[in-house]
Amino acid sequence: MDSINTQGLHVPKLGLGTFKLQGRDCHEAVLTALGLGYRHIDTAEMYANEDFIGDALEDTDVPRDQIHLTTKVWWTNLAPDAIRKAFDQSLRKLKTDYVDFYLIHWPAPEMNLGAALETLLKIKDEGGARAIGVCNFPVALMRQAVDEIGAPIACNQVEYHVLLGQTKLLPYLQSKGIPLTAYAPLAQGRLASYPELQQIADKHGATAAQVALAWLLEQDGVMAIPKARSEASQRSNLGALAIKLAVDDKALIAKLPKDQRFVNPAFSPEWDAA
Repeated sequence: MDSINTQGLHVPKLGLGTFKLQGRDCHEAVLTALGLGYRHIDTAEMYANEDFIGDALEDTDVPRDQIHLTTKVWWTNLAPDAIRKAFDQSLRKLKTDYVDFYLIHWPAPEMNLGAALETLLKIKDEGGARAIGVCNFPVALMRQAVDEIGAPIACNQVEYHVLLGQTKLLPYLQSKGIPLTAYAPLAQGRLASYPELQQIADKHGATAAQVALAWLLEQDGVMAIPKARSEASQRSNLGALAIKLAVDDKALIAKLPKDQRFVNPAFSPEWDAA
């Protein structure tokens, strides 16, 4: 599977998102994905499913060091002591000695970004995380983290799909060699209403979702983590890796609206990741 090199880690471009997966469904989804060849699993403290993922990691035959595991600290826990407590709880639930990425899930109003990143770096230096990063950071906060603080940010995870452009953020990240990890890459199931995508899909013998995912995965420095519970959906997403979009395909996609955001933080709408 194609991978991206960031902060010395080789991360598969296609991962499994687990938001809203719970219980046996979550456990089985992760086991199935690993059996199909997925090696990038994404979770978070807020998802309340780390324990089910930990069970799957124990039950799989895939060695832990072959799996890229991401988890995140929630925005209410960004004080140094709270980060430590949250991280320790995540490790216990995930039943592992380390995570590959440990990310700030959302920027919080009035947070002390320097202190938060310093705490994440200490966790990394102690071997608890192989790399650190952020989610939902707009360019201004990325500049603060990277240019002012000098933190070794391994990725910025944001909403990104064929209906939402990241025309400011993506070029900045590319200029710094920082990958963008696209969540909600299938626009939360809203792709079927766009005939342009179906037209491209028919041409490639694919689905609209596969076309949308291929569009992301073809881009330099972009990873994607679609949620997929069933084996059929997981196989379908893997199929996107084989699609090569033509210039006219990309031109059609470029004409789609690029302002359709479906995930916003309830606590502070001004934190816009665009």
